[in-house]
Amino acid sequence: MDHNNFFPPHDGVSLKELAAHLGAVLLDESAGDRIIRSVSPVGRAQDGQVCYILSRKSRHELETCRASAIICDPGLVSMVPGHIAVLSTKTPHGAFAMAGALLHPQAMRPTAITSEPDGISPAAYVDVTAKLEDGVIVEPMAVVGAGAHIGSGSRIGAGAVIGADVQIGRNTTIAAGASVIAALIGNNVIIHNGARIGQDGFGFAPGPRGMLKIVQIGRVIIQDNVEIGANTTVDRGAMDDTVIGEGTKIDNHVQIAHNVQIGRHCGIASGAGIAGSTKIGNGVLIGGASGINGHITIGDGVQIAAMSGVVANVPPGVTYGGIPARPMKVFLREMAEKMAQADERAKRKGETTND
Repeated sequence: MDHNNFFPPHDGVSLKELAAHLGAVLLDESAGDRIIRSVSPVGRAQDGQVCYILSRKSRHELETCRASAIICDPGLVSMVPGHIAVLSTKTPHGAFAMAGALLHPQAMRPTAITSEPDGISPAAYVDVTAKLEDGVIVEPMAVVGAGAHIGSGSRIGAGAVIGADVQIGRNTTIAAGASVIAALIGNNVIIHNGARIGQDGFGFAPGPRGMLKIVQIGRVIIQDNVEIGANTTVDRGAMDDTVIGEGTKIDNHVQIAHNVQIGRHCGIASGAGIAGSTKIGNGVLIGGASGINGHITIGDGVQIAAMSGVVANVPPGVTYGGIPARPMKVFLREMAEKMAQADERAKRKGETTND
């Protein structure tokens, strides 16, 4: 088995224990003593590894699969070669996520960069008025400002900056090089390397004297279990707050402008930009490189396709795509018509050239 030195294999979990942890059914109980140490893609999985499939498109990858076990939907069990034990579940994607978290806990959030013992590094600066609960880790070159409050079990990564009066909950990780100012951060939050939280929003009043800066005196409020990717920026509010709801996951290089309110359990992919004062409901999914106009409302459960431009309110529960974004069926029909027209023009041009 090819071990990864950055994320080494687990000491070992029996397949019976893994099945119980996942809530999956081990179809061959005689395989219960097999030891699982890591996860792997299907095509190159080896002994001691577990992988998963979601559709019949993975059939060809199973030809080279040597995994000890595979997670799949009951409807795909017949595809799996006899030498691979099957963990059957109606939610294979979620089950694989749980398996990965169990087998590779050190990869679930940023960890220490140096070999210093846990605690407050002598190479960090913590203001004397800051309040740190027991069990807080502050790595070298990090700065914790005056009046900041950090809950137990939280980690402040190397070179991170925590501004004055910032409040950070428990078991939260602020990774290396990130900065957090003018913000209230909940419990079990992950803010990845280089993220910028709480800088002033882009507010200017154009006029004969040029661009006059509008004061930005709001905050950023990040609720529990949020994850924010590397180099993502979340501007503080102008006068109201910028809010990111519980359980929302935000990818790398996302821009969230001042006064934006994002609901619970949303997913926002890389390169998306959300302009100021937009309200996004719960369970919204926004594809990469999408642009969301300011001062609009996106309803609960909406899905926005990648590289879309949303310019107006979107009702709950719909899927939109395109520029400007419109219902996906309309967008796809228009694209099909345009492609057909382009093919027809090319055909006529070819016929003219041949004449």
